[in-house]
Amino acid sequence: MAIDRRKVLLYASAAALRFLLFSAFPRLPDLLTGRAEISTPVTSFKRLQEGLFLYTHNVSPYDGGVFYQAPLFLPLFALIPPFIFPLATTVLYILTDLLCAESIIQIAESGIARSSRLFSSPRKDNHWDSLAVGAAFLFDPFTIATCLARPTSVFSNCAILYAIASSVDRKPSKSMLALALAAYISLYPALLLPPLILLCHDQIVGKGGSKPELPRLSLELSSIFCGSLAWFLAMSYMLTGQSWEFLRSTYGVHLLLPDLTPNVGLWWYFFIEMFDSFREFFLGIFWLHLMGYVGGLCFRLRTQPLFVLTTIIGIFAIFQPYPSIADASLYFALLPLYNHVFPLMRYTFFAMATILYATLLGPAFYYLWIYAGSGNANFFYAITLVWSLGLSIILGECLFAVLRDEWEIERPEMKGKDVRRI
Repeated sequence: MAIDRRKVLLYASAAALRFLLFSAFPRLPDLLTGRAEISTPVTSFKRLQEGLFLYTHNVSPYDGGVFYQAPLFLPLFALIPPFIFPLATTVLYILTDLLCAESIIQIAESGIARSSRLFSSPRKDNHWDSLAVGAAFLFDPFTIATCLARPTSVFSNCAILYAIASSVDRKPSKSMLALALAAYISLYPALLLPPLILLCHDQIVGKGGSKPELPRLSLELSSIFCGSLAWFLAMSYMLTGQSWEFLRSTYGVHLLLPDLTPNVGLWWYFFIEMFDSFREFFLGIFWLHLMGYVGGLCFRLRTQPLFVLTTIIGIFAIFQPYPSIADASLYFALLPLYNHVFPLMRYTFFAMATILYATLLGPAFYYLWIYAGSGNANFFYAITLVWSLGLSIILGECLFAVLRDEWEIERPEMKGKDVRRI
C-alpha cells in the first residue's frame, strides 16, 4: 500500500508540536488541567488521578463524591507504571488526537457532506482537500489546549468521530460499538443514535445489493448499541467489586447535576440560583430541551444525516450540563466538511469575533472572580453567555446555509438573490 507522504507529514507535524509544548512548557499541562474552560467535574484529568489513587489503594473511588468518570478508565491508566506515567499519558493523548484526525479525513474523503444518497449540493465541487480538513482539526488551538489538559472528553470525541467514520465506511456494527463506548463515557452521545442509524441506512442502500428496510435496520442497530452498552456496564460492575454505585456517580451527575463547579455551560449558574423546590422541574425542562432537537432535525434534514449529526454535536457544545472547549473543538472539526455552504452564511465575522472575544476575556473574568476577588460569579457567567451566543450564531448560520442550499435546488431562479423572512 502506498504511503501518503502529505498525511505522514501532517501527523508528524501535529505530534511534534504537541511533544514540543509538553516538553518545553512542563507546567503548562497542569495549568490547563485546572482551567474551568477545559476541564469539568466529569472530564478532569486531575480528578481521574485522584480516582486512580483510590483505586490502586483498594478504596472505592466513588465514595468521596469527587470521581465521576467511567470505571473502565481506572484499569486502563493503572496499567501505566508511575515512573513513565507523564510520558505515557502524553503519547496516549497525542495518538488519540491523530486517530480523531484520521476519522475526520476518512469522512472528508467520502464526500458525503456534499453528495449523499438523497441529496447532492449544487456547490459540491467547491470543497477543501481532506488533509486540509484534518489539519484544521489538528492545529485548532482548542484541540491543542484540550490535548495538553488531558480531559477524558478526548476519548468520547474520538469514539464519536470513529462511529461516524465507520458509518460512512458502511461498517454499522463498528459504528454502534463506538457510539456505545462514547455513550458509556459521557452519556449524552446516546442522542446521536437516530441520525447515525439514518446515515448507516443511506450508506448501505447507496452501496447497492441488499436494501434493508429502515425499521428493521433501526431495530438491529439499536440492539447492537444497547448490547454493547450493556457489556461495558457489566465490565464496570465487575471492576467495581460487583457494585452498581458507579451508575449514580457516572451518569447521575449528568442527570441530577449535584456538582455545580463553574464551566462554560449554562446550567451551573442557573441551578446555583434555583430554589430547591423547583430543581427537579427545571432539570427535566433542561434535559427535554437538549433532547428535543434530535427528532426535529432528523425529520427536517432527513436527506443529510451527517449534517444532523454535526448540528446535534454543536448543540451539545452549548446546552449539555458540563460542556468545555473540547466539545466546541469537535463541532469545529466537522464544520470544514461544509465549507461549500460557507458563502451562504451571513454573520460569519460577527460570530467569529464573538468566539474570539469570549476566548480572550473568559480566563481574565475567571481570574478576577476566583483569584483577584474584584469580581463575582456574574463576571464569569456573563462571558460564558457570550461564548454560548457565538456558538449559537455559528450553529444557526450553518443551518440557514444548508437549508438555503437545499432551497436553491427547488428554486434555481433564486440563486444569488437575497431572502427575507416574512
